[in-house]
Amino acid sequence: MAIKTPKSARLVFRGKIFDVYQWRQRMFDGSYQTFERLKRPYTVSIIATFKNKVLIAHEEQPLAKRELGLFAGRMEKGESPIKAAKRELLEESGMVSNNWHLIKVSDPVSKIDWKVYLFSAANCRKVADQQLDSGERIKISSVSFEKFMSLSHRFDGNLGNYLSEISESKKAREKFRKLLFSLV
Repeated sequence: MAIKTPKSARLVFRGKIFDVYQWRQRMFDGSYQTFERLKRPYTVSIIATFKNKVLIAHEEQPLAKRELGLFAGRMEKGESPIKAAKRELLEESGMVSNNWHLIKVSDPVSKIDWKVYLFSAANCRKVADQQLDSGERIKISSVSFEKFMSLSHRFDGNLGNYLSEISESKKAREKFRKLLFSLV
């Protein structure tokens, strides 16, 4: 069940990433309780392909061990999801694509106003060196589509669950493969 932040909510804390909103909510018995919801910048994730391979980001950040993932990041104020995706792919991989598809938009946590836009970027090509943030180290590897799908359990819950669902249907899996490699 998705919770909406009412217009009457007050901003009680502004953080670097998260803002906290609170509001009084009338209960069924007539009493009142204080509710909270976080808000954070929306994010983008990109499944990038190069030739016949899926690119994997192996990212390390301070206080976090190297994680297996996608190229991803926060949208900047006023930035569209596709513009953010193109910027993140270029910064984190040095690659660009002329073949983008929005795969899915999700709300991963009901108590956080946060959307994650999942894109595919097919037929990527290298045009620059990585331009990483000071708190990022990203190594890139490439894997076959089959290997990528077999790694679904290693990705975060939202992406991992999505890939697992696709894996259950041969038809959905083939449609997804065609989308990633722009064969549709």
